[in-house]
Amino acid sequence: MRFLAIASWFVLLASCTPARGPLAPPPDKAVRRVQPHAAVAQPEVPLRPPESARTTRGDFSGIAFEGVAFDSRSQRLVAADQAGGPGSQFPDAASAGRSRGGLAAVNGGFFTPAGEPLGLVVASGKRTGTWNTASSLGSGAWHEDSSGQSAITRRENLGRTRASTMRELVQAGPLLVANGHPVAGLDAIKPAVRTLMLWDGGSRWWIGRASACTLAQLAAALSASPPAAWPVRHALNLDGGRSSELWISDLLAGGPVSRRPPWNRPVRNFLILMPR
Repeated sequence: MRFLAIASWFVLLASCTPARGPLAPPPDKAVRRVQPHAAVAQPEVPLRPPESARTTRGDFSGIAFEGVAFDSRSQRLVAADQAGGPGSQFPDAASAGRSRGGLAAVNGGFFTPAGEPLGLVVASGKRTGTWNTASSLGSGAWHEDSSGQSAITRRENLGRTRASTMRELVQAGPLLVANGHPVAGLDAIKPAVRTLMLWDGGSRWWIGRASACTLAQLAAALSASPPAAWPVRHALNLDGGRSSELWISDLLAGGPVSRRPPWNRPVRNFLILMPR
């Protein structure tokens, strides 16, 4: 009987002891769950909507500017070259622009007395002329790559190989403004009517014509008072003088415009502004 009493006491003691399974940690070793940090909402930066092409006119630093400001997300430039030589297909910028249903057109790059491009021209992927490595008249290039991105680039930075891969390109020069500053060493003696293109480094562009001035005067004016009312990041001089032409369609407010004096000579190629 005494043995049974002792055994019953041990059974009672065991039943009063709380059981701990092998995976249950002791109270002071409990696992703490780390809550992930909530994502911090970043403020959205609104994208500037594409601008409509518009005619601009104004006098800045004694130079009269006339042309078209446009947004490369809505419009694009294309090169129109004439394989038969100057005037063989298009007698002027107006005929070149109208042939493509364009919004505006200007004369393009320089050409030799024999009518060949003085530098490389790429029109819809077709290359004419040769890469100009020596003359300041080929020190820059406007180009559009296969993805549709366009830019103005120094000859040395672009290079012959990459230039040949472009969908559209006109080699010209000199550069008037580079990285927001007027280029040093430009001619300050010979005034002439100028054709030029401007770029803000993003999607804003301008093509047009400037009244007679020297290259140095033009660069200084562009840096101080840009004709399109936005800062000029890069500016490229195109063929000027008796080659300088500007045509603006009546599809744009302020058009139609045709600036081609009767003494102008036929040119080799044009730049045409097209809607995307």
